[in-house]
Amino acid sequence: MIPVIDGHNDLAWASRKHLGYSTAGLELPIDGLHTSVDRLRSGGVGGQFWSVWVDSVLQGADQVTATLEQIDFVHRFIDTYPEDLRFATTAADTRTAMQDGKVASLIGIEGGAQIGGSLAALRQYARLGARYMTLTWSRTTDWADSATDDSRHGGLSDFGREVVREMNRIGVLLDLAHVSPDTMRDALETSTRPVVVTHSCALALCDHPRNVPDDVIESIGRGGGLVMVAFVPSFVSQSRRDWVLAGAKGEAPEVTVADVADHIEHIRDVAGVQAVGIGADYDGTDAMPSGLEDVAGYPRLLQELRGRGWSESELALLAHENILRTLEASDDDYRAFMAGAAPAPRPTALRPAIDTATLKETP
Repeated sequence: MIPVIDGHNDLAWASRKHLGYSTAGLELPIDGLHTSVDRLRSGGVGGQFWSVWVDSVLQGADQVTATLEQIDFVHRFIDTYPEDLRFATTAADTRTAMQDGKVASLIGIEGGAQIGGSLAALRQYARLGARYMTLTWSRTTDWADSATDDSRHGGLSDFGREVVREMNRIGVLLDLAHVSPDTMRDALETSTRPVVVTHSCALALCDHPRNVPDDVIESIGRGGGLVMVAFVPSFVSQSRRDWVLAGAKGEAPEVTVADVADHIEHIRDVAGVQAVGIGADYDGTDAMPSGLEDVAGYPRLLQELRGRGWSESELALLAHENILRTLEASDDDYRAFMAGAAPAPRPTALRPAIDTATLKETP
């Protein structure tokens, strides 16, 4: 079985909702969750980026606190199932874990608002193991435009570009899921390292604002990055998207494994087989395509692509080699940062997020 490294799974937040952050019982299926250890095994999952996401109802310091709670869950989850999971931060860690029969477990921050405007918070997340950060979630931040909110910056602000430079310096990958096309283009122009889109689809096949235009797909591939295809039905299927926009009345149009494969092939055709991966978004959405209902379903997708003529080496690129290559391109930066040997940060990366001189002391 070809092992899959998935770019995005929201089990951490789902566990907050369903389990009160407990890790007990996750070795077997739990009602309401797509993810369990046994299904990861059945699905051939060799590695998983566990998303640490925070609902935008939280703001400022509350987002930072909730992000730390999410990271704490991921570490406790790994510690609860040491025979099955292993913490990883680099491509080498991930390969070793997979060779040892473990699910390599990496961390990604799903939303730039979660740093609370502080690059020091970003650095601390990296020290705790985060290897990517999504520049926005569904709301435009003070420094970057979201795909699903009003534009305020025309892409990235000056501080947004500073965030990108600091992410490059410390080896945290840019994730362009959720951001507007202008933010994508600004980030690609600013970044000196390959970028990822951890859970989106192709805009040309489904007109959803969360999907990626062909010119951006091509630029990402040319720069050594990749687009990891989500399984979210309204990203995958135009008929499903239209049904949602019409009020989601009546029976939902079926979305299938073949529909997901169409997006994978489109990205391959635009940017090459080296530019596509898988980022399903399990436990981040309610419905999933038929045949891909939970994390045990990846072999069905790979079999669909075999039937379309994909070779085993091409499937390995899609399933894990592409993301390992892109991660590895920033691994030396991350290692240097963790060793205290990275180049000095720009002075603008050290400014405090809160100026105490502007605050009044409470009597």
